[in-house]
Amino acid sequence: MRTHWITLLLLLSLPFSGRAWGVLGHRAVARIAENHLSAAAKREIARILGPETLPLVSTWPDELRSDPQYSNTAPWHYLNVPVGLDFAAFVLQLNNPALAAPAAPSNAYTALRQVRKDLKNPKKTTDEKRVALKFLVHLVGDVHQPLHVGHAEDKGGNDIKVNWRSKDETNLHSVWDGALVEYSGFSYTEMAAAYDHATPAQLKQWQKDDMTTWLFESYQLCPPAYAAAATNPKFDWHFYPTFGPTVEQQILKAGIRLAGVLNEAFEK
Repeated sequence: MRTHWITLLLLLSLPFSGRAWGVLGHRAVARIAENHLSAAAKREIARILGPETLPLVSTWPDELRSDPQYSNTAPWHYLNVPVGLDFAAFVLQLNNPALAAPAAPSNAYTALRQVRKDLKNPKKTTDEKRVALKFLVHLVGDVHQPLHVGHAEDKGGNDIKVNWRSKDETNLHSVWDGALVEYSGFSYTEMAAAYDHATPAQLKQWQKDDMTTWLFESYQLCPPAYAAAATNPKFDWHFYPTFGPTVEQQILKAGIRLAGVLNEAFEK
């Protein structure tokens, strides 16, 4: 029990702007993914995780960020790129040697590629695959939060000061990480049940999309968020009706795509 409370205190002490979707959103993403897993994927995930579940491990990479053993994973949660790129330039930026260091993951894109590779590697131990699986569940959620693929110039919205519903000053990134997700008042199971309404055509297309498409979609969702902050940084009740549907769509896409990645990883 003491260990549980220490972990909880460490999680609560993390910078708010570093936890895309928060506990609620990450668990909802993982719960949606569970709804769309193949029988083979369910068996292999149960073997790797034991008594744990995808929703409960979805926040583990945030919980351990104060552990020196995992200090190198701090940049894995986001990808900041310059403003105004089209898709071709965006993909070139992803593969820029300055970002895509071959020696080790240095951002969300390179980290996702690495943990997907590790999960499918038959030479990896169960413990190594467990770590890779936990990071995969978390990072797929991270990159669907638009400000986690935000502008390098303002650190993904962290330097954009705003007020949320007449409360103390915060920043644009933090509003997207937590306030927008929590506004509905759902539990993560309620959120997953309410949001999990993809059509067969959407499910097929979203799982077919390449990872670069996921990231570029988030990048394209940033300009309206930045524009809202520039127009009026004092966010009132209008903000959620404007951006709530985007939050819902991105959490749904993350869950569907996570299931697709896991099904593909464990298809044999």
